[in-house]
Amino acid sequence: MAELVAILPIPAMKPLAVSAFALVAASVAFAQQPVPSGEFKKIQLTNEFWAEGAHFGDFNKDGQMDVVAGPYWWAGPDFQKRYTIYPDTKRSKFKSDDGSEKEIAGFKGALSNTNDYSDNFLCFTQDFNNDGWTDVLVIGHPGKEAFWYENPQGKDQPWTKHLAYDVVENESPVFADVTGDGRPEIVCSANGFLGYAVPNPNDPTAKWTWRTISPKGPWQRYTHGIGVGDVNGDGRMDILEANGWWEQPASLAGDPVWTKHEALFGKGGAQMYAYDVNGDGRNDIITSLEAHKYGIAWFEQTNDGGVIGWTKHLIVGATPEENPQGVVFSQPHAIDLVDMNGDGLKDIVTGKRFWAHGPKGDLEPNAAAVLYWFELKREGGKASYVAHLIDDNSGVGTQVTAGDFNGDKKPDVVVGNKRGAFVFLRK
Repeated sequence: MAELVAILPIPAMKPLAVSAFALVAASVAFAQQPVPSGEFKKIQLTNEFWAEGAHFGDFNKDGQMDVVAGPYWWAGPDFQKRYTIYPDTKRSKFKSDDGSEKEIAGFKGALSNTNDYSDNFLCFTQDFNNDGWTDVLVIGHPGKEAFWYENPQGKDQPWTKHLAYDVVENESPVFADVTGDGRPEIVCSANGFLGYAVPNPNDPTAKWTWRTISPKGPWQRYTHGIGVGDVNGDGRMDILEANGWWEQPASLAGDPVWTKHEALFGKGGAQMYAYDVNGDGRNDIITSLEAHKYGIAWFEQTNDGGVIGWTKHLIVGATPEENPQGVVFSQPHAIDLVDMNGDGLKDIVTGKRFWAHGPKGDLEPNAAAVLYWFELKREGGKASYVAHLIDDNSGVGTQVTAGDFNGDKKPDVVVGNKRGAFVFLRK
């Protein structure tokens, strides 16, 4: 028995020691997680769910930026006065905890504690008919139409609705200038082809023209992840996706098929960007790794014997130990890239999409709905990111937009999701 007493505790203590070490490490990482810094003033525009995206523009030409989310725009700089762009007649019925039936404005979301999907996934702003007034482009549910709404030149009345394009696939379509003509296009897939929809400047109300860049492929309405950027430094915008990048040819005459360069940038996340993260003169790729799971990373562009390659650098992973500050969150379904602190380097704005598939869907659906900006730092040819927590009770949708809304030369942030719509003004 003496031998048994001496022997048994030894193997029993080994896993206990490992578990204790892991617990301490996790506790330390958790303790390091940022808390809201107080550098932003939070304004909840509405608690109704109308849209998964939001944007900004000067809609009444008073010199102040306004914000738009769903059927409404709010006048800056205080965002208290609300105006209607298109009919806000949508109502949703649900049963409350006591069994009684209730009705709310908009779509089901946090107010009803049930899930639904809006008809407004992203929006962008531009003067589409060249009348001097900023209009609004709304990209609806994936696979559905995109419409642009004509500003009634400052009149408080519904805006005229125009079809932009009838099939916009991908959950993160991009509105960017691919062709270099100074006018943005909708970059997405349509009917299984990758490409972009081009507006007609001579006939703004006409349906936009589709330009295909690929053979028919696996892309469909719920494909995740797409972006635009000059990957190889030839001055032409390329198109990015989770499985590689498509090189724009020297001429677009005749709608040629672009050359695809295979690469694996995750499993499909959100908006993707080509940006020189480490300052070596080559554009890298910034993306979330999986929209409904975990991970944000940048892929360093390497050049071995003239062949472009990629080295993955994780910014946020699936565990606290994978980030220096212990930051971890799921559902990184929206990303913007903006210089948030005026140091000349573009930072990452992202967060957790609140209830991508409802209160019981996906991973950690009811964890804190965080909104972050990740500050890019360069030192000795190396790059790193420092997390700044903007808020922990809002999150993102399928779009997050940063820009200077109040004219103080400091970027602000606007989001729309199933909790409502929020503006965060930099103090």
